[in-house]
Amino acid sequence: MEKIVIEGGRRLEGALPISGAKNAALPLMCAGLLTKGGLTLHNLPHLADIKTLASLLTELGSKISYDEEGWDIGSGQTVTIAAQNITSTTAPYDIVRKMRASILVLGPLLAREGEAIVSLPGGCAIGNRPIDLHLKAFEDIGATIELKDGYVRASGKLTGGTVHFATVSVGATENILMAACLADGSTIIENAAKEPEITDLANCLVAMGAKISGIGTSRLEVTGVSELHTTEYSVMPDRIEAGSYAVAAAMTGGELELLGNDLPFVMTGTLEILKQAGLVFNETDRGLLIRLGSEKIKGINAVTQPFPGFPTDMQAQLMAMMTMCDGASVITETIFENRFMHVPELCRMGADITVNGSSATIRGIGKLLGAQVMATDLRASMSLVLAGLAADGVTDVNRIYHLDRGYERLVQKLGSCGAKISREQADSI
Repeated sequence: MEKIVIEGGRRLEGALPISGAKNAALPLMCAGLLTKGGLTLHNLPHLADIKTLASLLTELGSKISYDEEGWDIGSGQTVTIAAQNITSTTAPYDIVRKMRASILVLGPLLAREGEAIVSLPGGCAIGNRPIDLHLKAFEDIGATIELKDGYVRASGKLTGGTVHFATVSVGATENILMAACLADGSTIIENAAKEPEITDLANCLVAMGAKISGIGTSRLEVTGVSELHTTEYSVMPDRIEAGSYAVAAAMTGGELELLGNDLPFVMTGTLEILKQAGLVFNETDRGLLIRLGSEKIKGINAVTQPFPGFPTDMQAQLMAMMTMCDGASVITETIFENRFMHVPELCRMGADITVNGSSATIRGIGKLLGAQVMATDLRASMSLVLAGLAADGVTDVNRIYHLDRGYERLVQKLGSCGAKISREQADSI
């Protein structure tokens, strides 16, 4: 097992390429199951979750090919998913347990083969994320659903219909959107999630021949077609990675140019909160130039919300930054009920944080102190890295396999901008 070792207190400066978005890449890979012609995706990040999903798609009969010629720190990989013959409609527990996004194969398998057997998913332990919204939506468009022995068993010919989500769900919106593309009739999806990753998926599906209107809104209309065709598509930049590095710039008193297309739009909710905290953003011809515009980080109140609000995936990183604010801040988590597990670890570094239910009060301190800390989930891992970059002394971040799920070449990227950071062998924990 490895750990990340950081010698804090170094100002970050330079240009950082933003990788393709993990949360966009995973549903796009699942969309490859919808066509016999093959789907080629560019700008996929090198991440553990990408490898896990590729293994699952292979298990189902897809042939996966990679083109990494000329890869460097600023470019992703090109992957072709050729699902001419689906040889299995069962997504087994051994693979699905590793990553919650595996549930997204359910819609494409059901739409194309008329059946799907998918293990109930795993993933980060950040709270309950039930899939009942997915299952009810499939029933609304003609599927029969059975839960048995820890598996979802879906069957039937999809006929279309009206789906109304009681609460906004990114995963459920993606799953039903993919399935509806091959349904016999038309499907209306009401209260659909509006995240940029869903827009990315919808645009790719349209390029494959799907008929979708209302893209980018909370009401999607899908007219089913008999088949989708081959296409090539480039994955959008990762707005959470970009937000994380924006926080790194502020916490180290540095200046970073984040390289990527459409960052001001996809980062809408994050940029609004970071501006309130005193960060300054200037658009360049390559992306966004970011620095702290005030002498100290300003205390703020933030509430996690669906897009275009402040994303829950940035909550832990924002909390790390608020430990250094002038005054106090309050962060309220409304999406997941167990997403403050990074708080005790930040407190080990000297942070002053009090949790009361779904809200955390952070009182700014002069300096964080390096310490041995342990990552509990993907975004919590990044919050500890950020704290280590700004802390006095050395910070060891253990259990970094979480980071490998969502941050491409983290050590190389931060090192290229002046951080003293390395991966080393960890003691058994």
